[in-house]
Amino acid sequence: MNLGMNKIIVLIFIILINIELKAEDKINSVPLINLEKLKPSFEEVSASEIENEIKNNNEIKNKNKKIVNSDKIIINLIGLDKITAKTTKIDIVLGETKNFGLLQIKAIRCGKINTSNETSEAAYIQVKDISDNQIEKIFVFNGWTFSSNSSLRPIDHPVYDLWLVGCDNV
Repeated sequence: MNLGMNKIIVLIFIILINIELKAEDKINSVPLINLEKLKPSFEEVSASEIENEIKNNNEIKNKNKKIVNSDKIIINLIGLDKITAKTTKIDIVLGETKNFGLLQIKAIRCGKINTSNETSEAAYIQVKDISDNQIEKIFVFNGWTFSSNSSLRPIDHPVYDLWLVGCDNV
């Protein structure tokens, strides 16, 4: 019986080799990507375009502040409504009060801060929430805010954020 079993194994082996050889004849290999003709997927930028971009960025950074022909000191703020995601530019003259949404903002003082690296501005403002549910109408914020550092903007309100941009005529 061993001899019969060996014949079957040899026969199966020959059939498998024969099938494998016929399968290789039918498969045609095609290159998937022609690497020589492949172009880069990014845009090539010339040196002059880079120089123009740097020049434009420097012009924006060095843009002069608007010159106001009055002696009044104006605090420039940007207000963000977190619900609508819209920002509003807010200009307040010292001593005046302006409303932004349900906030009432009063500008008290503004000045320059000279550090070793740069000159920035700071403003002392008072912010009240004037919504109906605020019976006592206490200050949401009463203190200094700084234009140079984003972490020094401690105005904490669930709907609105305020950022100091700078001061005019300081």
